[in-house]
Amino acid sequence: MNQVVNDQQSTGDKIKQTNDQLAILNQQWQSVIVGQSDVLEKILVALIANGHVLLEGVPGLAKTLIISTLSQLLGGDYKRIQFTPDMLPSDIVGTQIYNAQQQTFDPKKGPIFSQFVLADEINRAPAKVQSALLEAMQEKQVTIGNNTHALPNPFFVLATQNPIDQDGTYPLPEAQMDRFIFKTVLTYPSKDEEKQIIQRFQTGFPNIDQPVVDIQIIPAIQQLASQMYIDEKVSEYVIRLIDATRFPENHGLEQLKPYIRCGASPRATLAFIAASKAYAYLQRRNYVIPEDIKYLAYDILRHRLNLTFAAEAESMTADKIIRTILGNVEVP
Repeated sequence: MNQVVNDQQSTGDKIKQTNDQLAILNQQWQSVIVGQSDVLEKILVALIANGHVLLEGVPGLAKTLIISTLSQLLGGDYKRIQFTPDMLPSDIVGTQIYNAQQQTFDPKKGPIFSQFVLADEINRAPAKVQSALLEAMQEKQVTIGNNTHALPNPFFVLATQNPIDQDGTYPLPEAQMDRFIFKTVLTYPSKDEEKQIIQRFQTGFPNIDQPVVDIQIIPAIQQLASQMYIDEKVSEYVIRLIDATRFPENHGLEQLKPYIRCGASPRATLAFIAASKAYAYLQRRNYVIPEDIKYLAYDILRHRLNLTFAAEAESMTADKIIRTILGNVEVP
């Protein structure tokens, strides 16, 4: 009995200590990035949940600065990949180079072999290039020739995407979209935030001289977060939300059926569990509450709903559908 109590106290101390470290990281992060506090929080949640994030927004909203600053604060290895229409899969994962002296093919690893990868303007590359990311993002490994190579731990992809209606862009394949735990939309800064951007531009943005958190503790934080308690009623609430995206008529939402071609996959269910535990951890709770699920629902579901032409014709967006589902599915 005493051993159990001591283990619980030890876990509680670890949670507090690592949370304090992450609070310092977040403070330093926000000293560089003006505004976007919700976006930074979602990215941190995704990292703790061992997932990846898709950021959508027009150019110039500091998407690149967000991930580069995070990698500096953690002291992680960082690579930026600029996606273009003429790109090849080998530009991402690497290839094999013939060694004439030894008469062998040696692997030349690509930029995907980094702890933090910025896939910039990911929707400018065709589906063939997108396929190169599927194995890396899901299995955390890359196959080059006959050999499979493990990726670093932690491994985090932050992809940026221009709005689909801009020239030279491709809609991402559904399988690729499903690999992202979140799709987060960046908005324009407020007037006050724009003033702060001007001030920091004139005086100089803060320099990150050294990491504030050792990146080696991230896997331990991920393990701690996975131990957060989620009640069976909360899990059932997640299942009802997912089911409502597939069969809205079973939840009194017949009006949504013409707008949804395909609902969320089981990967969305698992994303809810992992992300809600990570969010509860950041909130210094050791349990998940229904409000956590509702807070994360938009980012988890908006890219997993495959909408019909009728939805597009009637300006019915994924966010509107999610809002309707959250308002009608009973909360435990």
